[in-house]
Amino acid sequence: MKIGIMIFPTDKSIQPIQLAKEVEARGFDSLWFPEHSHIPVSRETPWGGRKGAPPLPEMYWRAHDQFVGLAACAAVTETIRLGTGITLVAQRDPIWLAKEVASLDMISNGRFELGVGYGWCVEEMRNHGVVFNQRRELLREKVLLMKELWTQDEASYRGEHIEFEKSWAWPKPTQRPHPPILMGGAVGPKTAAHIAEFCDGWLPLGDAHSIDSGLTKIRDACVKIDRDPASIPLSMFYPRGANAEDLKVHSDLGAVRGILPLPSEGADVVLPLLDKYTALILG
Repeated sequence: MKIGIMIFPTDKSIQPIQLAKEVEARGFDSLWFPEHSHIPVSRETPWGGRKGAPPLPEMYWRAHDQFVGLAACAAVTETIRLGTGITLVAQRDPIWLAKEVASLDMISNGRFELGVGYGWCVEEMRNHGVVFNQRRELLREKVLLMKELWTQDEASYRGEHIEFEKSWAWPKPTQRPHPPILMGGAVGPKTAAHIAEFCDGWLPLGDAHSIDSGLTKIRDACVKIDRDPASIPLSMFYPRGANAEDLKVHSDLGAVRGILPLPSEGADVVLPLLDKYTALILG
């Protein structure tokens, strides 16, 4: 099981370039950045959309743009995979996002992975002009449009929410047909159908989501469209950390990667924790 690292890189934390060098030097598989464009002060949506959730940490509204940060990381590394964990696709312009993904994949020499998710913050989406209850179908159509932009010389798309006229758009991604698309979050029937239709992996939270149930739903959705469930590997996010036993449990379920969290702190806090995590790589 490969081991990756995730952090909200902020104006107060260790900066992306230094962190990327340290992560690669220790032999980790990958580095992942989440995103929020902003957090409205009203805070009408509790953290994660969960009633009774604790106060939202300020790293959520202080994070760097994930694509700018990952591009900086790509420039100073050679081997680690670079991923978004996750990109809030529903509230992004898919034409620009397709270009950002393709550009980062080329700049990194084919090391990029696109984690996607529906999102949970109603007011953040509202500020982007997104109707919260439409976010799932918006994500689906935007991903399908991006796939056309990545793979076709003359791309077009027509859906319920998006109509895109035949157009040229380069660069194309280095990875073919495109970088892996991993769906984050819990899995119900609709999410399972989306994963089977247009994703290349599942990226759940290891301590919050039912992994067995999710894998079953994904397998069932794949069978319905005659897709091999083995073509959708499992990666695990551990937002509160993990130990060797956790990793073994999920490895036995078929997980190919575990992604461990770092606090949004300075190098004096982050680097000793990276050293501690290194033991999990060794075994």
